[in-house]
Amino acid sequence: MAKRPEEKQAVDHGRRLAIAAGAGGLVWTGLIGRFAQLQLAKGRDYQDLAEENRVRLDLAPPERGEIIDRFGKPLASHRQAGRVTLVREQVGDVRATLRQIAKLIDLPPARQERIAREAVRQAPFVETLVARELTYEDFARMKLHAVELPGVAVEMGRTRSYPSGRDFAHMLGYVAKASQRDLVRLISAVVRDRLDPQQRQWLDAQGFDGSLHPAVIERRLPEDSEIRTSWRETRQRLNRLYQHPDMRIGRSGIERVCDSWLTGTPGSRRVVTNAAGRIINELDSSDLSPQSGRDVVISVDSRLQKAAIERFGKESGAAVVLDAETGDILALVSTPAFDPNSFVNGISQADYDELRGNDRSPLYHKAFDGIYPPGSTFKMVVATAALEAGVIDPDERVYCPGHYRFGNRTWHCWKRGGHGAMNMHEAIKQSCDTYFYEVSKRTGVEKIAEVSHRFGFGDSWALGMTGGAEGVVPDDAWKRQALGEPWYEGETLNYGIGQGYLTATPLQLALMTARIATEGRFVEPNLLVVGPAIEGEPHPAPQFEREILQRMKEAMFAVTSEWGGTARRAGELGVAGARMAGKTGTAQVRRISAEERASGVIANEDLERRLRDHALFVGYAPAEDPKYAVSVIVEHGGSGSRAAAPVARDIMAEALRLDSRRAPYVQRMAGRSAGAAPAKGAP
Repeated sequence: MAKRPEEKQAVDHGRRLAIAAGAGGLVWTGLIGRFAQLQLAKGRDYQDLAEENRVRLDLAPPERGEIIDRFGKPLASHRQAGRVTLVREQVGDVRATLRQIAKLIDLPPARQERIAREAVRQAPFVETLVARELTYEDFARMKLHAVELPGVAVEMGRTRSYPSGRDFAHMLGYVAKASQRDLVRLISAVVRDRLDPQQRQWLDAQGFDGSLHPAVIERRLPEDSEIRTSWRETRQRLNRLYQHPDMRIGRSGIERVCDSWLTGTPGSRRVVTNAAGRIINELDSSDLSPQSGRDVVISVDSRLQKAAIERFGKESGAAVVLDAETGDILALVSTPAFDPNSFVNGISQADYDELRGNDRSPLYHKAFDGIYPPGSTFKMVVATAALEAGVIDPDERVYCPGHYRFGNRTWHCWKRGGHGAMNMHEAIKQSCDTYFYEVSKRTGVEKIAEVSHRFGFGDSWALGMTGGAEGVVPDDAWKRQALGEPWYEGETLNYGIGQGYLTATPLQLALMTARIATEGRFVEPNLLVVGPAIEGEPHPAPQFEREILQRMKEAMFAVTSEWGGTARRAGELGVAGARMAGKTGTAQVRRISAEERASGVIANEDLERRLRDHALFVGYAPAEDPKYAVSVIVEHGGSGSRAAAPVARDIMAEALRLDSRRAPYVQRMAGRSAGAAPAKGAP
């Protein structure tokens, strides 16, 4: 019997419902299975991926080590400073963003353009510094509006700070942002350490002088070579590190030479970001923390350094104070100076040009790099050479009529009327030029040069900072090489009074004085108490006859303490009855013609400053038990007795009052720990 239409329709409807239900069941079964797979089997993996999107690892540069004085005072440290940075890949239109920032803080168009170009040169994910050293008001304003500027960060950063300002500028140097030349040097140093001697020799032979971009150098290295791979890895790592706004590199001074010691090891920090890439939180990153750089401790007493600079006043010049027994440098003054803080974030061209154009040379490290004729402070060297050579008895008298004739030329003594009959003691005390013309002629250039080297002239010293002049100790071989002609005997007469081709640094003059004061002790200058090992040329221990140096000391005491001494007023220091022994010097910087001598030599005060003589003084104290040696040069100061000796006297008195040579604090701290080693260079 045929089904009725109504029944057939009902059956079809039921079948369709069954099929739909089955299909729906399959879909839901699949969905539930997929959900289970995602949640249970793959849940951990996707959670990790989500976490990676939410949490980002940012580079954390290390904090640079401090530079500390002898007694623990920080000379180079850090301070907090507000800054603004942007990340190019997050801001989109860099120039438009900079224009928005300029509505909130001072950001001139020229500065905006420089920042935009710098952002394009860097990798898109690297932070570009927009502004630092923000005032409190600017920092608060930028922080308030930062939410409106995706990819812009406003935060407190750390910047290098020199609390003493100009007092240690030449010694400490300064830090600055790494240049391409710096990166080449840093990359080369790291890569060389990984290579064998033959590969190092090959790399050095390429002549990478920093004029090429590190990426260009990489392309010039052999394909698929160990050197190229190492160079690429090192370049990428150091590029990222030194592009960080907080990262700086030592540019000069101790900051440069001890850079690797001070720099430390970078780390990372975990930060939480929103969809725009803005940091909204920071997570615990203690396991990834950077390792701070190590501190450098120097032998200088910052109080003595400051007092010495103040004593110079407006004069330009240099002063060095040494511990006469250990060679520790207690003061190393070069004045005037520059403010190293102005270089940390980039000095303006106008300010730099002003420093370069200053006729008193504030950028020049006069104490370490400055070379001057030592003048009459050199006479103890000539006297020592003459006594060693046996060409004169110390009691023999040489008559000084105010001049000395040799060949067809006349050499003049500083005292126009002459000193009369002089023995060695009196000639040093009264600084008789005529006596030393005769003595140097008898002694000869070669012997004077040989003894000069033993006193420390003509040598440079690796102290842990950039620079260091050698000066010139002339002899026949030097002149033939430098000027292509032989030495003439008449030139020895100028040599005998510390003039002519002879030049010396203030550090060398202080070292000479310390070796005389300690009667030939092997004193070498030291600056680093704690720091990296500094390699330099070895200096053999000089040998002197003690009796000769005792004569030099007696004569130097007479200069400051006997009637007729050229610096008799400088002997009394006013500290525990101590007296200073020393020697004056005047270094001529212009040639005096015969016509001028005939009509009367123009007084220094009547000349324009650049033509005036340099004033010098060297000394040690206490005279009976020498502890300190000092050298002072007052540029264009005229007379050593009037300009330099009073400065040296006051500096020496301050050293005694402060007891500047007492043990560095690191030695005292080490002494409290069992088995602690004494600090290098400590008394």
